[in-house]
Formats: sequence, C-alpha cells, structure tokens
Amino acid sequence: MSYLVPSEFVTKMVDAGESKIFMSTRDTLIRAFMAGAILALAAAFAISITVQTGSALVGAILFPVGFCMLYLMGFDLLTGVFVLAPLALIDKRPGVTVAGVLRNWGLVFTGNFGGALLVAFMMAFIFSYGFSIDPGAIGKKISAIGESRTLGYAEYGAAGWATIFIRGMLCNWMVSMGVVGAMISTSVSGKVIAMWMPIMLFFAMGFEHSVVNMFLFPSGIIMGGDFSIMDYLIWNELPTVLGNLVGGLAFTGLTLYTTHVRTAANRSI
Repeated sequence: MSYLVPSEFVTKMVDAGESKIFMSTRDTLIRAFMAGAILALAAAFAISITVQTGSALVGAILFPVGFCMLYLMGFDLLTGVFVLAPLALIDKRPGVTVAGVLRNWGLVFTGNFGGALLVAFMMAFIFSYGFSIDPGAIGKKISAIGESRTLGYAEYGAAGWATIFIRGMLCNWMVSMGVVGAMISTSVSGKVIAMWMPIMLFFAMGFEHSVVNMFLFPSGIIMGGDFSIMDYLIWNELPTVLGNLVGGLAFTGLTLYTTHVRTAANRSI
C-alpha cells in the first residue's frame, strides 16, 4: 500500500525535524530560498487567475500547485519547520537543542524572505514593463490586498491584531496538514492529493500565511500600494508568524505526536 498509517508518518515527521536542525547553513538557506520563490510565484499565478476569471475559488483551486512542487523538491517553508523542528526537541533526539531549533527557524525565515522578495521584484517588473507603465489589473489587485490586509486590520486596533493572529493559526493548521500530507503516501499522486486539499482550503478562506505575505506585501509596496513597510511588519507579518507557529504546532504537530508516538495507556473499565 502507498498509504502510511499515522504511527509511521508521525515518526517520519520527527525524523524530518531532526534532519532539518542539523542541516548545513548553506543547504538550509538554498532550500528555503527556493521554497519562498516558488510559493511566491504560485501566489502571483493564483491572483492572476482570479483577476482573469473573476473567481477567487478558481485561484484557490490552482494555488496548491506551487506548494506541491516545492515539497516534492524537498524545499522548506517556515510554516513547515515551525511544526517539524520542535518535535525533534520534544522527542529528546540526541544533540537537538532549543538553540538549534531557533537557528533553523531563523535561517528558513531568511531564505523564504529572500526568495519571495526576488519574485516580488521580478513580477512587479514584468507587470509594469520595467516600471515604465501602470502595473495593470493584477498589480492593482496585489496592491489592494496589501492595503486591506494591513491598514484594514489596523482600523480595529488590538481586535484587528488578534484577528490576524487567529487567521495565522488557522492557516498553518491547514498548511501543516499539507506538510504531513507529503509524508503519508509513497506515491507522487498520493502525496499531491493529500497536500492539495488543505492548501486549497487555507487559500480559499483567506487565512494568513507568513511566506505568501513575504511576496504579497513587498510586491504591493513596489507597485504603489498605499501602506508602509512598518504597516506590513506590525499589522501583518509579525502576528501572522506568531499565529502560524502556534496553530501549526498546537493543532497538528503536538496532536499527532501525542496520540501516535507518546500514546496514553489504554485503560479498559
């Protein structure tokens, strides 16, 4: 069978987290850079499809193509290592430390941001023919998203910040299910199907993904969006990163690890 039972793929999750913590700085940065770039390109693709068809659902259905590609290539997203790396620490794998987990997170964040930023510049360049004309409908859509998901939250103060945080939690609950989905099958088709479902759900629901936002907001600023870098960092990226961390680890990583690795005793009455 190409399907792995939970007790098998959860052990793979812990093994994956351990291997990422001990990965070299060079390899971690390259893999993270490529993941950020591919996911950014998928976001640009999904928004383009949404504008062209007038249907956000069609864009959401097609967006997971980028996620599937990057995970089949073995690249890493911050949302994924938020879930996998701590499991190796919790499992008390030899040599795994808090400092090692934080180092991995920092390197992946840096790589993801670099890749997403490069694609943000490249797409802005393409849409505007080297910044010589108006970026068009797709560029305006990206700028509008940036404004609504920074200044739109800021209007509500603490309630807006909390809303982003919760949307970030819900996002990485689904995204981390996609990460796990890549491990539950030994066939490419099985992996793709398992990854596709939760990623489509998060994108269609408009949840906040820290790496997707590393593309959307810098791209929006480059193309004339009426919000600042500080608006982006304070009113989106920071609460989104924190929400992604809490949601992915609490709803997916710890629940699977607790019930399939460190299982409780079966006490019959």
